[in-house]
Amino acid sequence: MSSRPVPRVGVFGGSFNPIHFGHLLVADEIVEALDLDRLLLVPAALPPHKPEGDLAPARARFEMTALAVREHERFEVCDLELRRPGPSYTVDTLEALRGRGELHLVIGSETFLDLLSWKEPSRVARLARLVVVPRIGTGFDPEAPAAQKVLAELGLPGFAQVRAAADGSATAGPLLVAASSLPISASEIRRRAREGRSLAYRLPDSVVGYIREHHLYRSEPR
Repeated sequence: MSSRPVPRVGVFGGSFNPIHFGHLLVADEIVEALDLDRLLLVPAALPPHKPEGDLAPARARFEMTALAVREHERFEVCDLELRRPGPSYTVDTLEALRGRGELHLVIGSETFLDLLSWKEPSRVARLARLVVVPRIGTGFDPEAPAAQKVLAELGLPGFAQVRAAADGSATAGPLLVAASSLPISASEIRRRAREGRSLAYRLPDSVVGYIREHHLYRSEPR
């Protein structure tokens, strides 16, 4: 692990309902691409932008995430949002993590385009550098009007590439990181679990075992 005086810390939030190999591959590539000292995976207790539906209990999602990442030396599961009442707003989480180091918030390109609907999005962009990961097949265009509107509203300069950031020539804008994407869907995993079908090769065996042991996702979604 790096010995930089100020640690570079990634923050990767989500419902992780359940965590799967798609999440883990992106997380590992982000750590490598940005040379992060630590990546915090932050399961949301009450995601404000997702219906509860077939959302597994927050503690179960935290425990599955912990099982999935326990062997990665730079990954850490953070329970901040489980310990805080009410909706799990990212701005509150970043405020609480300010002492951990130089924060980098990892989000997908679709989430970036929806960022203005978040609580205090400008504050989010000040507390952490945005790291935007385009989903393969979505055709995300950083120069498109929708993306440029978000940048303008947040008072951010244009996107920077990781290579430019590494050599010091990048702007302070969001980092655009191309990371591998696996065609794995959490909703499809939940459906297969409800039907008692195989979950192999989609998520770690430890998480599969947890889902089976605790009978998660077996009832019909509300």
